[in-house]
Order: sequence, then structure tokens, then C-alpha cells
Amino acid sequence: MPHDTRLSQPPHTQKPTEPDADAATDAATDAVTDADDSPQVPAPDGAVTPDETPDETPDEDAAANEAVAGAEEEDTEAALAGDRRRDRHPALARAMGRTVTVLAAVLVLAALLLPNQLGRLTPGEFLRIPVEGIFGAALLLLLPPRARRVAAVAAGVVLGLRTLLNCLDMGFYSVLARPFDPVLDWVLFEDAESFLRDSIGQAGALGAVIGVVVLVLALLAFMTLAVVRLSRLMVRHSAVATRTTLVLGTVWITCAALGVQLAGVPVASTNTADLFQDSAQRLRASLTDQRVFAKQARVDAFRDTPPDQLLTGLRGKDVLFTFIESYGRSAIDDPAMASQVDSVLKDGTKRLRKAGFDSRSGWLTSPTAGGGSWLAHSTFLSGLWISNQQRYRTVTSSDRMPLTDAFKRSGAWRTAGIMPGVTRSWPEGRFYGLDHVYDTHHLGYKGPQFSWSRVPDQYSLSAFERLEHGKRHDKPLMSEIILVSSHNPWAPLPKTIGWNELGDGSVYHGIKKAGKDPKEVWKDPAKVRTEYRRAIQYSLHSLISYMEKYGNKNTVLVFLGDHQPVPTVTGEHASRDVPVALVAHDPAVLDRISGWGWQKGLKPGPKTPVWRMDTFRDRFLTAYGPRPGASKPSGPSH
Repeated sequence: MPHDTRLSQPPHTQKPTEPDADAATDAATDAVTDADDSPQVPAPDGAVTPDETPDETPDEDAAANEAVAGAEEEDTEAALAGDRRRDRHPALARAMGRTVTVLAAVLVLAALLLPNQLGRLTPGEFLRIPVEGIFGAALLLLLPPRARRVAAVAAGVVLGLRTLLNCLDMGFYSVLARPFDPVLDWVLFEDAESFLRDSIGQAGALGAVIGVVVLVLALLAFMTLAVVRLSRLMVRHSAVATRTTLVLGTVWITCAALGVQLAGVPVASTNTADLFQDSAQRLRASLTDQRVFAKQARVDAFRDTPPDQLLTGLRGKDVLFTFIESYGRSAIDDPAMASQVDSVLKDGTKRLRKAGFDSRSGWLTSPTAGGGSWLAHSTFLSGLWISNQQRYRTVTSSDRMPLTDAFKRSGAWRTAGIMPGVTRSWPEGRFYGLDHVYDTHHLGYKGPQFSWSRVPDQYSLSAFERLEHGKRHDKPLMSEIILVSSHNPWAPLPKTIGWNELGDGSVYHGIKKAGKDPKEVWKDPAKVRTEYRRAIQYSLHSLISYMEKYGNKNTVLVFLGDHQPVPTVTGEHASRDVPVALVAHDPAVLDRISGWGWQKGLKPGPKTPVWRMDTFRDRFLTAYGPRPGASKPSGPSH
């Protein structure tokens, strides 16, 4: 209740309360009042206090006083009603008050001990003593009333924000295998909302966004009220609170000195302080990253290469750069998936060889995992390490020459992009040097959407053949093709059908109807891994089948994964390596990369070199430049 209401209560209406009971007062009262305040109780109507005489009150203030008195009377009546309820049920009131206090203590303690990774979310994490709570309690006990109230509110808001950041870290670790960047990652929420809209519809996405906003506001409000309530309780029982704080401080110091652990977790916790320090370090790194990256971007060994000396070793060839969504090393190395994917790659190698193609494969380390495909695409093509959105925006608005644009600058190729995942304007197409971009609206697809994936991979490749590769042009073709059927949630999945059965894609309505429900699949991690593996098999088979049917003696294919799938599939601490392969009919094309040490076939071996993805552009431009002898790999490898 408002502070002035308490001052207006007549003496005969106030009831004594038990000093040990925590009054079951309104939450708003807890946020703005303090139990250790000592309000002055006014005298009954008509009485004169020692500090006041009737002639000290001007007559012209009478109307204002009457209005205030009326408002105070209404508030007093409400307060009296609450007092009567407590009088009628004192035991219930005490129980409710104590319950609310316990819940407040649990909420604050959980926030202080909450880790920022789901893998650490164990009971042992919450059976520790947080040093931040000890220092916070000591500070609140020492501060005067007004400063204490301000400090309690501020602490509640900060603790609520820290809890929110911890939850964001959990989400980012689960999806992108990295923590949330408080400077650069806000733009990703728009992509998350778009993903929800594509997966569960506009209404479902809107409901999810509203729910998240409500939860965030509720978290901040309840955390603040909890800290304020506990601060009032400590001051009301300051002697007990002081002794308890000293005891806990002593225990914490002892446990820290002896290294005491419980369930493998240190009892003496500095969890919140460590997380704040980590966030501060990430914040500083993010703020300086743009300057560092701009300096790196200015270094380009091929900036001044004359157009007639670019890619001379590929003149006359149709070159296809194809990204397979979430095709990571785990698909090849994980025992739960390796045999099935290995079968597709070995069989694909044989089928392509029968069609006259040979292949070499290796490993690249992606700058991202679980998502952020555009970061991997730009890293691979630009020759720069694009690990965040700020870097992506910087490079795509610069005059840097990505690998695809090198084909256009040479003047020897027509360039095109097949982008089934692009649903709106994509100005980055100009940066990549693409003369024509075919997004989801320009592929002629009339079939259903498979969760996030709007167009099945086999149909995208068929559309590419119909729109570009199968047509006669006065120049050979360079294309960037994005295959998206292996994008999570990997259910329902399309299946491979005859190329002449594809039509406008309407045939996929029945295939989708017979597919699996993603909500059911994601209840079981084993099912998620199974469906992921099936998605990769489908994408690989579609691409291999396309090369069999439509490839010719002048076709050169470079295909790779953009990043590893989410940790639900890979497990924690998986590498960020992805497979890459080069397929060609002309032996001279593969001879140019003989010094790379790549494995024969579509499956890279365990000892095949692993390069950072940003080194590929320079290696490729060097290998297919005017001097074949300069094909030795340059730059770091690991």
C-alpha cells in the first residue's frame, strides 16, 4: 500500500502483529516500503500534535486537505479490510507470508547459482554457497534505509538480467555451440522468429514471441520483489541475519581454502561473479573486433590480380559451388551414423566414376556450428574468418573479392545462384558477383514446405538444370547452390524420386503427409540423430544423382557442409570440421590440386589435412591461377 496510507491510519484501527511473522502484504508494498521504517502515527481527528498548532495551517489549504483526507480514507478502508482478513485467519496469513519468503529465497539462490550451459544444470550446482549472496547480504545490512531500498531494487534487476543472459547462453550453446554475444547477436532473434514462423506458422510464432516477452518481464519483476522482500526480512531480524552472514562467510572461506566439493562441484561458489567477468571479457572483445577485422580485411593477395589471370585453369568449365546444410564431420565419424553415410559416399564415388568423374575430399573447419550458415558461406568464399554478424555485414558491404565474384571479374563466366532458403530481398547477391539469383519464389515450386526447408534439394537441382545449366549460353556457368533439406528440425523429410516425376513439386504433398512430426521426433535425441542422418543421406544422394544424370565433361563440382549440426546430434565439445569434395570429369582439374593431400573419393580420411575454411579461397585461386607450379597450399593448416 502507499506510504501515505500508513500514516493516515487512526491509532485505534491498528492491530499489533507478531514480531516473528512475515506479514502477507501486497507485493507492491514490499517493493516500495521497508519494515524497519518508523512511521509517525498522526493524532486522532481534531487533536493537535506538539509540533503543530491550528493557526499554522492556512485556511486556503482546507480544500486540498479534504481531498487528500478522502483519498486516505479510501486507502485506509482497504488496509483495514486486509487487516480483518489477517485477523480472521492469522495462521493462514503467517503460513502464506513464510511461503512467499521461502520462494523468494529459493528464487534468488537459484539465480546466483544458475549455470549458463544445460550440461551443467545438475542438482550439485544448486547445493553450493554463493559468495555474491554473502557480500550482498552484508552490504544491505550496513546501508541506511533509503540507500538499502535503492540497492535492493538495483540488485534485483541486475540479478534478473544475469539470469536472462544465462538462459540465452544455454540456448546459444544448445543451438550454435557458443555463448550469446550481448553486442552482436541481437539481430539473430529476427532469424529465430523467422524460423519459428516457417516451422509452426504465423500464429504460433506470434504466440511464442508474446510468451517470451511476458516471461522476461515477469522474471525481472519477481526477482526484484524477491530481493526487496529478503532485504526487509534481514533488517527486521538484523541480529540473526548478521550472525548467519558471518557464519556463511566463514564456511565459504574454509571450503574455498580446502577445495571442498559436493558431487564434483566446488561448494564455495563464485558462479555469478565468474559469469559477469566472462560477459565483460566477451563485451570488450566484441567492441574491438570490428577494428581488428577491418585491418585484416584490407590484406588481400588477389586484390590487384588482372582479370585475364584469374582462374585460367578452369576456363571453359561449368563450376558449381554447392553447400549442404549441416553436413558436418559427425555425419561421417559418429558410429551411430557413420556406416549409413559411409555407404552413400562410397556408392556415390563408384557411381560417379562410372559416369566418368573422379573426386578428391578433405576437411575444413567452419567458423560456426549448429546454425549461422551465412557465416560459413561468406568465410569460404571471401577468404576471411566471418564468425559473427558484424563481420558479415562489414565484408558483404566491402569491395572484397569473394571466390564467386572472381569468376565474374574474369569476364569468362556467366554467374547464377540457387537460393531456396532466401525468401525476401537479398542484396548480398551483388557482393557475391551473381548475375542472377533464384530465390524460393523463382524456382517454380508448387509443393509443400518441409518444416523450415521450403524446397526439397532434388527439386532445387532440377530447377537449376531447367533454369540455367540445361540452357545454351555463350559462356560457361559458375553457380552457387544452397541445399537446405538437411536443415533442422529434419522432419518431415522428402525422399528421392525419379527426375521426370518432379513436375512443379505437387508430388511432394503426399510425401510430406507420410513424413514424421518434428514435435514427436524432438522428444527423443536418438530419433533426432536418426532423422538428421537420413536428411544428410537424402541431400548427398540428390547431388550425386544430379551429377550422374546432368553432369558432363565440362562440369566441375565443389561441395561441402557449411557447419556441424546442433549439439543434440554431435554431443558436447564436437569439432567444427566439415567435409569438402571436388568432383571433375577432366583429369587436369584434379591434377591442379595434387599437392593438397586430399583423399581420393567423396569421403575424406581421418588423416586428411584439416584447413580453416577461410584459407580455401586463396588456395583455390592459386591452384587454378596462371602458374600451375604455384598450387602448393599457402596459409596455416591444422
